[in-house]
Amino acid sequence: MEEDMKDCELRKRVPYHIQREVLDELSVDQVAEKSDFNISVKEKLKDAVRCTGPKAKSCFLSFVPLLAWLPKYPFRENAIGDLISGISVGIMHLPQGMAYALLAAVPPVFGLYSSFYPILIYFIFGTSKHISVGTYAVMSVMIGSVTERLAPDSDFTFPGNETNSTYIDFGSRDAERVKIAATVTFLSGIFQLLLGVVRFGFVVTYLSEPLVRSYTTAAAIHVIVSQLKYSFGINPHRYSGPLSLIYTVIEICALLGKTNIGTLVVSIVTIVGLIIAKELSALAAKKIPIPIPVELITIIIATVVSWYMDLKTIYKVEVVGEIPSGLQAPVAPKVSQLGSMVGDAFALAVVGYGIAISLGRIFALKYAYKVDSNQELIALGLSNSIGGLFSCFAISCSMSRSMVQVSTGGKSQVAGAISALVILVILLKIGELFEELPKAVLAAIIYVNLQGMMKQFGDICSLWRTNKVDMVVWVMTMILTILFNPDMGLAASIAFSILTVVFRTQLPKYSILGQIPGTDIYKPVEDYNQVKEIPGITIFRSSATLYFANAEMYIDALYEKTGVDVAKLLSHKKKLEAKRLRKEKKAAKKAKKEAKKRAKEAARQAKEEPVFSDTEESEEEPELASHSQTNGNVHELSFKEPKDVVVLEAGPYTDPDTPLPKAIVLDLSPVNFLDTVGVKTLRNIYKDYGEAGVQVYLCGCQRGVVESMEKGDFFNEKVTKSILFSTVHDAVLYCQQGNNEKVMQGTHL
Repeated sequence: MEEDMKDCELRKRVPYHIQREVLDELSVDQVAEKSDFNISVKEKLKDAVRCTGPKAKSCFLSFVPLLAWLPKYPFRENAIGDLISGISVGIMHLPQGMAYALLAAVPPVFGLYSSFYPILIYFIFGTSKHISVGTYAVMSVMIGSVTERLAPDSDFTFPGNETNSTYIDFGSRDAERVKIAATVTFLSGIFQLLLGVVRFGFVVTYLSEPLVRSYTTAAAIHVIVSQLKYSFGINPHRYSGPLSLIYTVIEICALLGKTNIGTLVVSIVTIVGLIIAKELSALAAKKIPIPIPVELITIIIATVVSWYMDLKTIYKVEVVGEIPSGLQAPVAPKVSQLGSMVGDAFALAVVGYGIAISLGRIFALKYAYKVDSNQELIALGLSNSIGGLFSCFAISCSMSRSMVQVSTGGKSQVAGAISALVILVILLKIGELFEELPKAVLAAIIYVNLQGMMKQFGDICSLWRTNKVDMVVWVMTMILTILFNPDMGLAASIAFSILTVVFRTQLPKYSILGQIPGTDIYKPVEDYNQVKEIPGITIFRSSATLYFANAEMYIDALYEKTGVDVAKLLSHKKKLEAKRLRKEKKAAKKAKKEAKKRAKEAARQAKEEPVFSDTEESEEEPELASHSQTNGNVHELSFKEPKDVVVLEAGPYTDPDTPLPKAIVLDLSPVNFLDTVGVKTLRNIYKDYGEAGVQVYLCGCQRGVVESMEKGDFFNEKVTKSILFSTVHDAVLYCQQGNNEKVMQGTHL
């Protein structure tokens, strides 16, 4: 702190002097020659649909980015790095694809399909150079919730040969789940395509970083719970809907007594071995440029041990089973089930895109290139929709694979294409070698890979120090996602996050501004000791925009900060006005009665003494002014007001206990829009304070705010733009010097 103060003292101050007239909004429009040029909607549409040769070429190249960058590919500089990176990432795809297929509740080979077709599609249409698309744990567990809900084990359970025995037709069940996974993937791809075509890439802005990190952490907990059955060798019932995770954990605890010891030993040994191997790999990474494929080595060793020790037969350890060679032929999605998975598909589309674009922007910022958010939607949409036709499940990008792709020298999506070729070789020739791989090993690989997500619990402490509202969003997203399924949890979390924004606009900071002596700078008086209020002028500012949700609170805060409740003041004024009118009416009635009485008395005296001089009558009757004009028998009489009648003048009421300011300046610089309620609120403030004898001025209005006021009939013959000022200082000087004088402002610092 002391060093900062010294730096401020040493920093040279640059003096400046400005002298100009105080300018209201009308004067600014004249001096700056405000432009009213607006492009009509019709012209915008014509320009959007107008097709020229260069524009058509640009649109085509933006839709197929591969044609733009591949001809310019620097082969000598990037080829070796992309080759090494592609092979390394391809090796990672093998264990991760098989493991994440278990999360999706489909046979492991379909995880390899999902690591092949979508990658090739993204290679053609994607704009990020560094992300590694493919299977992802969060997406897989979301797919698994759909497949197990629509194709539960109970639908494929049949009575056995023995009494009271049943069996599950695993072949039919898995085939049905593959169709469901492919269908929901296809539908999510269609959603992404539609969002990309209508340029809806900004939808990801509703997924804040705390929300995404908390959501992925909660989804990781769902992943871990779903894999416990493979680690313990048990078969709990599948629950769906709210609290399904809680019910699953309770049932797993109840089934722990039936744990398969052989499966548990395999899980523990694999987890411990993976953790040790990864730590050693991290230490060796400084000396070895290529990362050690720990997962690949693990599944090779586990497969050999399982085959050699016959774990499947002797210890009843569940293994991967048949892995067919070759590729799948395209299959049409199950149209009859599309209606039952619309919500799940949309959640998959949003989550997959949000994770991919977030990671893509990080790498784009680091390596100085641009990622097209709308084109990314199209690329992912095509990857999922086409992949769904080839029995793939929904994909996104993986942080771990992306980091390996970058660290091993990958500089373009050529690395992704090479990794797809590695998977193709595995599918055609090598896949069947892993049929004896225990599923417990794949579950262990998932546990270890999720440790990075578990570390995100540390966000709670850091957010507590930096932003408590974001911390609340993090915690609530975690709770909602755990209590509900990942799809319902995401919707509830987004809704809660948006509500926090609404609450923050409803609870802004209201301040009275004062001037820093000798400057044209105005700051909240409660935040600075040397800031002083301008005598007779109250400057009020809200830190949020003004709209229907906080309009009433804006008025209440204005009354509180100014110390004047105008509504109460005007009510009191109306009571006094009514009292004055009653007194006037009573006095007038009394005067009329007295006048009639005197008129009768004068008439009687006139009959007795018909001749009077005006002078004598005035002396005898000072309150009666009588002159007689003979016009037949008629006498015209005029009477003066009696001396005891009091006439009360109407005017602005001033309560001596609450002195009113001369003027109020509303600083609207934080206001970025006004709705009809906001315009009406400003109109009422101006009217009410005006009736109380206080002039209201507005300053710092953005153009959109002024246009809203114009459309909302704020201005009229009496209220013009002369009450608007560009700066607080202009408004203050105008108030100090009076409305009818040209004011010159000079600031010398």
